[in-house]
Amino acid sequence: MPLNEERPTSTSTVASEDKNSDTESSERCDSLTWSSDVDCSRQSFTSDSSSKHNSPSCSPPKTLTLDEVMASARDLSNLSLAHEIVVNRNFHLEPPDLPQNILEKRVKEMVHKAFWDFLETELNDDPPEYDYAIKLLEEIRDTLLSFLNPGANRLRTQIMEVLDMDLIRQQADNNAVDIQGLLSYIINTMGKFCAPVRDDEIKKLKENSGDLLTLFKEIFRVLDLMKMDMVNFTIQSLRPELQRQSVEYERAKFQSILERTPSALDHTTEWIQSSIEEATRVMRDKSSDSGQSGKPLPGPTLVLNTAYIRLLTWDESKGPLPETVMTDEVRLQEMQRSLQLYQAGASVLLIVYSSIGGAVSGLPALVERLKKMTAVLLEGMHNFNLTEALGNVSAQICCEVNKSLAERNLPALPAELQETLKGQICDITQENNPIRTLVEGRVQQYFRVVLASTNSHRTPPPVPPGLGLIQPELMGLGVSFVNLVNFNKKVYGPFYVSILKNLLFIDMQAPTPQNGIIQGPPSSPLESK
Repeated sequence: MPLNEERPTSTSTVASEDKNSDTESSERCDSLTWSSDVDCSRQSFTSDSSSKHNSPSCSPPKTLTLDEVMASARDLSNLSLAHEIVVNRNFHLEPPDLPQNILEKRVKEMVHKAFWDFLETELNDDPPEYDYAIKLLEEIRDTLLSFLNPGANRLRTQIMEVLDMDLIRQQADNNAVDIQGLLSYIINTMGKFCAPVRDDEIKKLKENSGDLLTLFKEIFRVLDLMKMDMVNFTIQSLRPELQRQSVEYERAKFQSILERTPSALDHTTEWIQSSIEEATRVMRDKSSDSGQSGKPLPGPTLVLNTAYIRLLTWDESKGPLPETVMTDEVRLQEMQRSLQLYQAGASVLLIVYSSIGGAVSGLPALVERLKKMTAVLLEGMHNFNLTEALGNVSAQICCEVNKSLAERNLPALPAELQETLKGQICDITQENNPIRTLVEGRVQQYFRVVLASTNSHRTPPPVPPGLGLIQPELMGLGVSFVNLVNFNKKVYGPFYVSILKNLLFIDMQAPTPQNGIIQGPPSSPLESK
């Protein structure tokens, strides 16, 4: 915590996670597919001797008390806050900004107005009354002292001597108190504590020649800003330590929630169960195509990779997210929106190339312009009629292409071709549209490769054919996604091991690999990908 000689730097504005944050996260999760935490749990596939901390408890259903519910809520809140501080380098707190029509804000404004009106009445009395002003001075003193660390004894003593409440009350009783002088000292002291970003606010306070009431209000306003700066400075200071201990801390918090609420892994279990079924179907289809016999069983890594990829297309209307990814809910939603935007853009551009490729081939500047224009027009596509938006996109594309053709002294696109192009672009809203199906399938293929690669967080693999137009965006998203997945595996890997053991390997014989396909339970969760 900063002293008067140590001023916190200005906090950054809240922003979405950038690539630097992804890189920072990737350094902590270097080459992480299954961490040492999961390696320690490998024996749980062949033994029941796993520790309590490394596997979820199997308590029978029970009725929760209110204290248990509140304790779990506190643990979840602490878990979410710590996770956000660790994974989001731009995370910081801001003063609450309540909507105007909310009851809480109206009540707060009424109470504050009543207090300030009463203070104004006291200060305007003849002689003035200082009871409420002294209470405010005492609150200001305590706030200033809270900015000090335990070693700032000299400044602490000075503040206590100048803002000695007993002495000030005696002076007030004798009408000899200098409130203006005390406020000037307070403002100068605030200038020693504040972050550089607040220097202009302190300057305005020093130049304030208004009445005492206005000065009190402004001092408290700036003190509130300084409190928030101090909180954010503390967050920045704690982040390196939290990063070193984040995995153990988050796992311990989730374990405590699980001990109080045994059903805290129900949705996660359903998520993994459905992923096992999906991975099994895919493997059986491949086995049938290759003429292999038997009932192939997917390995743990393949199951988890399938499960994570499903998060990119998760429909929350059909069920909540798994409990183990709830701390990343906002990030996953942003990734979903970005991926849908990229897929729509790629589908549009593929249709343009297939329909009027000759008009745009060899013109990278035109293609880039069409790509950016499509992205802008489809931004926020979840909030409006997509078919109508795609109609606007096709109209703008035809306009841009015709403009380019005119600049090269070539005839414009025929009206029939423009109508055909518009119809094909609008048709990508249909789920069975071949272009849409092709793009979505190759995107899924790309993310499977990303998760299967051990170095994709540093060097993402190239995108499949047909996705070259969105390669930079897709590779950036892939890095963000694999960092999220790697960190999640590191924290919740032991819980996944226990669930996979129960779902995959109970009452089953030792593994019998055939042609690279596991026919039974592997001896290690790393055996299959």
